[in-house]
Amino acid sequence: MKSITNHSNPIQNRKADHIRICLEEDVQSDQITTGLEKYRFVHCCLPEQDGKEIDISTKFLNRDLHAPLLISSMTGGTQRAGIINRRLAEIAQKYRLAMGVGSQRVLLEKPEVADTFAIRQYAPDVLLFANIGAVQLNYQCGIDECLRIIDVLEADALILHINPLQEFIQPRGDTNFYGLLDKISQLCKQLPIPVIAKEVGNGISVNMAEKLISAGVQAIDVAGAGGTSWALVESERSETALQRRLGKTFANWGIPTAECITTIRSRFPQLPLIASGGLRNGLDAAKAIALGSDIAGLAMPFLQSADVSINALEELTEVLIAEITTVLFCTGNRNLHELKQSNCLQSM
Repeated sequence: MKSITNHSNPIQNRKADHIRICLEEDVQSDQITTGLEKYRFVHCCLPEQDGKEIDISTKFLNRDLHAPLLISSMTGGTQRAGIINRRLAEIAQKYRLAMGVGSQRVLLEKPEVADTFAIRQYAPDVLLFANIGAVQLNYQCGIDECLRIIDVLEADALILHINPLQEFIQPRGDTNFYGLLDKISQLCKQLPIPVIAKEVGNGISVNMAEKLISAGVQAIDVAGAGGTSWALVESERSETALQRRLGKTFANWGIPTAECITTIRSRFPQLPLIASGGLRNGLDAAKAIALGSDIAGLAMPFLQSADVSINALEELTEVLIAEITTVLFCTGNRNLHELKQSNCLQSM
């Protein structure tokens, strides 16, 4: 698909750049890993179960999912992004997966792009997440603006994405993060739906998770290090040698995804927890769930397939579901609850 960018709007240009760079450039962390490779499942050679009876359904935020998968927040605001979001929504509906959209800040400035986010008609039964940068609460984004983006999406929850490194490297990034915790707390009290705190690939520490939960956040998406590096993405968009150098220096900055999951789950056993950040297949997703997450979020694999066709997305989703089911079968577990309780994942 050819990208058609409205050059009169910097945010739309950025959205188009982000899609192009993620699909065409090498912006994956090359030194830090998710940490998931340090774990392996103990194979059960006699699972004593019928593979056809394995159940990978689950609940998240009191909503039923047919598989423990989240199509992670990616894009919106451009023609190409609108096509991608519609395709993703159709797949989320068909397979009853959760789905988040990319940052909706652009529609606050250009309401005419709302249709690139307005996907509820394609996903009437899907657990759907709206999305805005937490830092925007310091830049004229208040309760009314949050309600507007929630209304456009008819969302079930609001993701506040937290991205200090990306903003600091990004040309003209928003870097005033002062006092955000109090503003997040006020927002959580006022919104009629849950708020999810999400990093963008540098991870959330257990101490920061505790502060966010105390502020009223009801779920956390760890979005740990080991996958797409937004420092590298912004380095590719840099306008100065300094920005380019910063992006490369901090390409492998962050807390590995596995570490985020285990430390947060240990402290908060009942917290609705999403694992994302460098997950690339169903085996990664199953490891993340065995470590303590409730669902697993993937972005890059879905983005790559969505840019091709709806058929490519169907093939990917079938593979992911088959991979998770294979893990359960070959570890002797009938469902995700048993997987979590079985101690079948060992550190290497």
